Amino acid sequence: MPKAEKSTSSPVERESLRAAAERFDIRRFRPGQMDVMEAVLSGKDALAVMPTGSGKSLTFQIPSLLLPKATVIVSPLISLMQDQVEKAEEAEIESAKLNSTLSAAEERQTRDAIAEGDSKLIYVTPERLENAEYRAVLREGGVSLLVVDEAHCISQWGHDFRPAYLALREAIRELGRPPVLALTATATPEIQRDITQQLGLKDPVVVDTGIERPNLFLEVFRTVNGLAKRERMRSILNETEGSGIIYVATVRTANELYEWLCAENVNAARYHGKMKTKEREQVQQRFMDGEFHVIVATKAFGLGIDKPDIRFIVHFNFPDSIESYYQEIGRAGRDGKVARCPLLYRLEDRRIQGYFLGGKYPRREHSQRIYNIVASGAQGVTAELCAASGIPKRKIKVILSQLEGSGIIERRGGRIKCLRAFATPEELHAFLSEYEQRHTSDRERLDQMMRYAETTFCRTRFLREYFGEASGRDCEHCDNCRAHSQRESQSAAEVVPGPKDGAVAAKLMPEAVRTARAARLFHIGDRVRHRRFGTGQVIEITGQNLTVDFGHAGCKQIRHQYVQKAA
Repeated sequence: MPKAEKSTSSPVERESLRAAAERFDIRRFRPGQMDVMEAVLSGKDALAVMPTGSGKSLTFQIPSLLLPKATVIVSPLISLMQDQVEKAEEAEIESAKLNSTLSAAEERQTRDAIAEGDSKLIYVTPERLENAEYRAVLREGGVSLLVVDEAHCISQWGHDFRPAYLALREAIRELGRPPVLALTATATPEIQRDITQQLGLKDPVVVDTGIERPNLFLEVFRTVNGLAKRERMRSILNETEGSGIIYVATVRTANELYEWLCAENVNAARYHGKMKTKEREQVQQRFMDGEFHVIVATKAFGLGIDKPDIRFIVHFNFPDSIESYYQEIGRAGRDGKVARCPLLYRLEDRRIQGYFLGGKYPRREHSQRIYNIVASGAQGVTAELCAASGIPKRKIKVILSQLEGSGIIERRGGRIKCLRAFATPEELHAFLSEYEQRHTSDRERLDQMMRYAETTFCRTRFLREYFGEASGRDCEHCDNCRAHSQRESQSAAEVVPGPKDGAVAAKLMPEAVRTARAARLFHIGDRVRHRRFGTGQVIEITGQNLTVDFGHAGCKQIRHQYVQKAA
């Protein structure tokens, strides 16, 4: 994928700045914004990875004013969609939305306006775009640009409980294959590849402005049990002013923690997927209006939340991946002021996320069964496959998208047509193994989340390396950097100066300082060589010990002085 290059001032940039000044009173673009806009305005696909609060919405709002036909935005949540429609209307940009909240009369009126080309911005859920009738209305009005907002949902949700995301590739084709812009705050190289594949992006321009949020203070507290977690939680709330979010892994924990906070006289609310829609909307609005000190929520809350003064994000249970973690803490400190991001770490919490991962993907035998049915020549719809296979509709949609991506089937107008059989046993094996590999990758991401919690070195450097960036310098805005700084200050005062050589001076250093200085020779991801185990990769650093993955020899914990960097 070509990387975006910074261009000199061009007619497109001047026209974009003029529109930004007139509609949004913006005189200068933030890093990456113009790169994205130039790509889509020149008819190219683009993938933008830009931190929360960096102005991703502007990268399609401005082009919508300059393009001849509508810009369609695929949005994951109705609340996010409503917020963006209101902001577009404030900027006097004609907007429309297609979602389940519309009455029959409102939907009729909206569809007529879209068909006549009256709207510059059209917001839809992926489920609405899955409907052939809605696609026909959009096609009639014309589409100049299709935007997938929060595009990481394709990987996080599309293969699981929202398979409509995997049908976007078909929808893009039926809309006349307009340029596609995928937007997200975080994406590893692996997730970027998945987004590109699932959307069928053609040689996209990639704009990645990095993950750095220096106003977020990252910290981890080890807690031995639930009581210790609640005590630490109470301390954080006492120490931190302003509003915040406490993320939990389950609905049960959300209810229990909410009730405990209320008993402790904390001004709290709760939010989870088992609450009624209207109740969730009311709670969210009251939180946005500043009525609550804290909201206890599952991951169902927060996507697209544009509340600038959130001062803390606490993870009561650690999340399923670093991607989820960084998306969630990114909702803090959007006003640029300091915000705390504590993670309450308990090793036993891993079981909760491990349980959720267990039933996430279609099983191998499910994929084989669906393939056998479509390969037999049966042409039908998803509902008929449900009856014939006994497999849940959601998982069938995932498998069908996988088959379509492999060129085995074609879906048009809700009908399924088999184009060919798998050419070789190896090709069939690769198809059946894909979700087994995804399950393994999810387990590895969960392990990386644990390593983040356990590392004793700069947490931001860990995150940079995880997301494929250069390690760089220590961030100085995490608990480990603060602890290292304090230890080194103490050691400088304790070492007695004098005419001693380096070896003697080193003996006078406290153990913590020798540990820190020695371990800085290595970083997570370094290739190292051991006389007995061969070459491996550093996956964890704890004190003077390195945990190294030696492949066939397994993972070993070794003192740093017994390995050397490999070429």
